[in-house]
Parts: sequence; structure tokens; C-alpha cells
Amino acid sequence: MTDHRWDDDGEFRDAVQVAERATRFGWAAIAGAAGVLGCLLIAMAVTCVVAFIACLYVVMAMDF
Repeated sequence: MTDHRWDDDGEFRDAVQVAERATRFGWAAIAGAAGVLGCLLIAMAVTCVVAFIACLYVVMAMDF
């Protein structure tokens, strides 16, 4: 027979803790990636608006 008691689930608790840690890391990575992509999207939108205003200024400043 084995030396373990029939109700010893310590190994399972360790596995659950490792899985929970991996899950937290995964969600943190997803949140970080989404945050970076959101910031890049905002920066791109601001750049496009500034470029549009600059082009509009150049067109309006032309002497016909």
C-alpha cells in the first residue's frame, strides 16, 4: 500500500495554486496588451487629426 492517507489532496492543492497563478499571469498579459494597443490607437487617431488640420491649413494658406 501507499504511505498516503486516502483523503490527502495536498498535491492537488499545489496544482490548483500553480494553475491560478498561471491564469492571473495570462489575464495580466491580455490586459497589458489591450492597454498598449488602446494607447497606440489613440496616438494614431491624434496623429491623423493633426495631419488633417496641417493639410487643411496648407490648403487654406495657398494663394489662388
